Amino acid sequence: MICKRFIMVPLFFFMTLVISGSSIAGGPTEDVRKTTDKLIAIVSDPAMKSADRASERAKRIRKAVDERFDWKEMSKRSLARHWKKRTQREKEEFIDLFGKLLERTYLDKVEGYSGEKVLYVGERVDGNYGIVVVKIVTRKDTEILVKYKLKKKGSEWLVYDISIEGVSLVNNYRKQFNSIMTRSSYEDLIKKLRRKVEGE
Repeated sequence: MICKRFIMVPLFFFMTLVISGSSIAGGPTEDVRKTTDKLIAIVSDPAMKSADRASERAKRIRKAVDERFDWKEMSKRSLARHWKKRTQREKEEFIDLFGKLLERTYLDKVEGYSGEKVLYVGERVDGNYGIVVVKIVTRKDTEILVKYKLKKKGSEWLVYDISIEGVSLVNNYRKQFNSIMTRSSYEDLIKKLRRKVEGE
């Protein structure tokens, strides 16, 4: 159900935003950088690398990501027209499952950080919406363009979508979720998500 080609690592890319060259100060770029620093500190801490600290390390990573990702907005956009049909309880359940799905999919990638270089190549702000564009340079000198879409809530910029080489994470899930619900039902989608989250 989950596309494995491009969603290898939105969180991995997110946490590897190590500044190379000058960064763009303030705004969405600065907020992305703050969360990046927290994630790098967690995975780079020698005291957190032992097996008996794995659970604590995972919780810290999730907490840091929760501070920057707008799971509700991502969930709403991923379900699209099906979102309005859901009850409040269903929405809350879906947000929880969706967050856990992404956590399970990307946690090992975050922990596999190995110092990839990233260049901030642009920032655009239009009212309460912003885009941060970065170029990731892998250890094999492959360049990957990643675009973070953010929405301002209060004083914080929160990520609601990530595009890798022009392919949107939200759009990808939207197509998959819609396909399942069109062929079957929302209840079937939830069952599949639960199995995925539980590792079945």
